[in-house]
Amino acid sequence: MSEQNSCKKILITTPIYYVNDVAHIGHAYTTIIADMLARYSRLVGYDTFFLTGTDEHGQKIAQSAEQRGKTPKEYADEVSGKFKALWDDFDISYDKFIRTTDEDHKTGVQKAFKKMLEKGDIYKGNYEGNYCVGCETFFTDAQLNDDGEGCPDCGRPTTVVKEESYFFKLSNYEDKLLELYKNNPDFILPRAKAKEIVNFVSNGLNDLSISRTSFDWGVKLPDNMDDEHVMYVWLDALMNYITALGYGTDEANMDFWPGKVHLVGKDILRFHAIFWPAFLMSLELPLPDHIAAHGWWTRDGEKMSKSKGNVVNPKEIADAYGLDGFRYFMLREVPFGQDGDFSQRALMDRINSDLGNDLGNLLNRIQGMSGKYFDFKVTSKDVVKYHQKELAEVEVILENTEEYIFNMQINRYLEDIWKVLTVANKAIGDYEPWAMMKNGREEEAMALVALITNIMARVSVLLECVMPEKISKIAQSIGITIDNDAYVSLIKNKEIIADTVITKIDALFPRIEAELLVSADVQKAETVVEKPRKESLKEKSTIEEDNIITIDQFFGTTLRIGTIVEAEEVPKSKKLLKLQVDVGEKENRQILAGIKEFYSAKELVGTQACVVANLKPAKLMGMLSEGMLLAAKDDNGLSLIRPEKAKTAGTKIS
Repeated sequence: MSEQNSCKKILITTPIYYVNDVAHIGHAYTTIIADMLARYSRLVGYDTFFLTGTDEHGQKIAQSAEQRGKTPKEYADEVSGKFKALWDDFDISYDKFIRTTDEDHKTGVQKAFKKMLEKGDIYKGNYEGNYCVGCETFFTDAQLNDDGEGCPDCGRPTTVVKEESYFFKLSNYEDKLLELYKNNPDFILPRAKAKEIVNFVSNGLNDLSISRTSFDWGVKLPDNMDDEHVMYVWLDALMNYITALGYGTDEANMDFWPGKVHLVGKDILRFHAIFWPAFLMSLELPLPDHIAAHGWWTRDGEKMSKSKGNVVNPKEIADAYGLDGFRYFMLREVPFGQDGDFSQRALMDRINSDLGNDLGNLLNRIQGMSGKYFDFKVTSKDVVKYHQKELAEVEVILENTEEYIFNMQINRYLEDIWKVLTVANKAIGDYEPWAMMKNGREEEAMALVALITNIMARVSVLLECVMPEKISKIAQSIGITIDNDAYVSLIKNKEIIADTVITKIDALFPRIEAELLVSADVQKAETVVEKPRKESLKEKSTIEEDNIITIDQFFGTTLRIGTIVEAEEVPKSKKLLKLQVDVGEKENRQILAGIKEFYSAKELVGTQACVVANLKPAKLMGMLSEGMLLAAKDDNGLSLIRPEKAKTAGTKIS
């Protein structure tokens, strides 16, 4: 553990998930983010406590249990067990899984209620208001939808509730809350989310009803007072963040309070950014650093719903595409706080391009170069001598990683890591280790292989929190252990790894050619075949008949996007360049192209071109050529045919 972080304690939390349904992609998204933050915090040396769990009280749970012929506790046990099993299957590194039906939690909530009562922040009165069972929330008439009946959050009808209630003096904390937001602009993240909370509080806060008498599935009030009352579910639920640490019982882990980050969905931001800090102020407890609210997920541009059959089951996606690929996609695809759209095509593109082409292929190149040239042995003694420029570039890129993490700019964190991978891949093209070896410059070639290995080591240290399983295999392959010592050495102190031996492993991110799952509504869809249009006899084609081919003949040619990963001149040839081209297959294609008069080998590396991929292999000057690049030539010279924007290697052209 690094000296600067050895005493710092960090609490990372998800919301506790309401047990009214099975886990969906939104639950998985929150939990994966929290797991990444917790793993990163441990890596950099913080004493970390990661909390998740389930929220199990309230009228909605009681009604759901009754509909299924179960007691509320039986129903809660069943659904909570499914959440815990999923997080265990996803290898979520939580330190505690809390349930609001835990006895220690109930004791802590009762202590909090009693303390707020003794302070004068709770009083008894009568309540009449519009109640949404689905959201477990009261609303004023002014807050309801335009029809005067619908819940402003979920749109479902509300009911008018009249009952005796205990109230929390939320109105007393209006000015303190506004002062909190003003003095701590990062209390709510992203900052853009704070405006709606400030506006809500500025419009005035009503005292909050915090008990119910119309049902009994909840935490009873302390000291057997008013047995007909149970606590409002949100008072109960929010207290989990401190009862899980022992508040009201042994208080064994209360030194982890205040929390670093409370992760929530934007639909429950108001409860966490208004009710929760007010409760903590009443209890005279310090406030967490950040309430971080993420957006919602749609599927293929549409809101998810059971009726549409397009709800994303996170377990099915992880099983089909791999858990680490799923984790990477969720963390990289959308800036935190914005709504995201899930599609299998986008997931496939991320896996094939980012993980397969950029990360996985770089490891393959390390294995290939070290094995071919140096019997898998790598020494770093000359890296600084030959590659100070690249090392400095990497260090500049990685300067802001921790700032990005705790400001919830996770996509930028990953974007910067991919910039580092670009430095590594570019260096191979710039320095051409194959040419160095042919010219007897073995020391320089070894320094380059060592540079790439060192870059992969640093990337691995920072990516382990994102993809723990796959990155642990990369670390094993390049001979390092990812822990706090590695973080301090490679990231903080910018040291070079010692000599190492590369272990060859199978491809970590094999290419995915087709969608592996189809939503129910797509499976049911009928295939619509358009009837062929009859051509008018009066229409006359302007195409010369001699060269016309059928559409079937055209599709007999397979055209793909190829990425040129290596290039060198063919000795004794004025025209030929020998290229290694990635066309999305397990191994690169060797293609001999007669373009030496128009392109240098160096400028082609890392670029893309259109490849005829099913051309019969041929030998040119005794060397095998397994394809052909498409090009156009006129009086102004020759130009390769390229995609307008970069595409995944192997993408079919049609």
